[in-house]
Amino acid sequence: MKKAKDAAKIAVIGGSGLYEMRGILDVREVRVRTPFGAPSDAVILGTIQGVRCAFLPRHGRGHVLLPSEINGRANIWALKSLGVERILSVGAVGSLKEELAPRHFVFPDQLADETRGRKSTFFGGGVVAHVAFADPFCMATARALHEAAQRLDIVSHLGGTYVCMEGPAFSTRAECAMHRELGYSIIGMTALPEAKLAREAEICYATMAVVTDYDCWKEGEEVSTEKVVENLFANVANAQLLIQKALPSLAAMRRSCACAGALEGAVFTQPKMIRPAARKKLELLIGKYVPAKP
Repeated sequence: MKKAKDAAKIAVIGGSGLYEMRGILDVREVRVRTPFGAPSDAVILGTIQGVRCAFLPRHGRGHVLLPSEINGRANIWALKSLGVERILSVGAVGSLKEELAPRHFVFPDQLADETRGRKSTFFGGGVVAHVAFADPFCMATARALHEAAQRLDIVSHLGGTYVCMEGPAFSTRAECAMHRELGYSIIGMTALPEAKLAREAEICYATMAVVTDYDCWKEGEEVSTEKVVENLFANVANAQLLIQKALPSLAAMRRSCACAGALEGAVFTQPKMIRPAARKKLELLIGKYVPAKP
């Protein structure tokens, strides 16, 4: 059982700059063991503006994990085990629309999945569940972040579709043209399976997408590693400010959204057919819905 000092209701998943911010107090590291293997790194716990938060470097410190190598199940399970109810995901994206310029922030409301072979569910192995995912992001959280960005005069946009590609290479021109024709807004490599797993874990999940480039559709401004890194690091300070500004209101928000009860009625397997080992593995998720065998 977690200790009180190891608990947090809000988590940030992103780069190391997001927990190396001024004003963070009572910092400690927690290494969490999960039934799904090791998370990307230790979880860093700290207090900002009186709000206890958990920070998880998605790619590991030093950026050592490819998007395809990230153990999303372990990451989300670890945060859930620490009491996290709301995740702010921060990541770099390419823009597929003129008005979404580099260094702007986008809070998308839709997702399209072009990943391949990533483990995107906690279920299987004798337990079947199907959660609703029509609205993949928690828009109550996204709106709160967008409002905080506006108060800070950070150029930001609410809504739009994030297409998640496999990577690690950037798009071809043909792929980029297809995505623009389909009306997608931004493209990245990390929102999935995080968003699906967060929904299964009944955690509110919103993405703070930092635009770093125009993918490869805009002549003369094609994506490059140098440009991505330059624009991403230029916005670390804004991301830090936004998190600090939004935390008090997010901590005070009631969870009246559908995220909080996503698993209610979603487990199809009859309780008597769930093997003890499978139940033990998923107890953190299904315990309140699936009665134990008498």
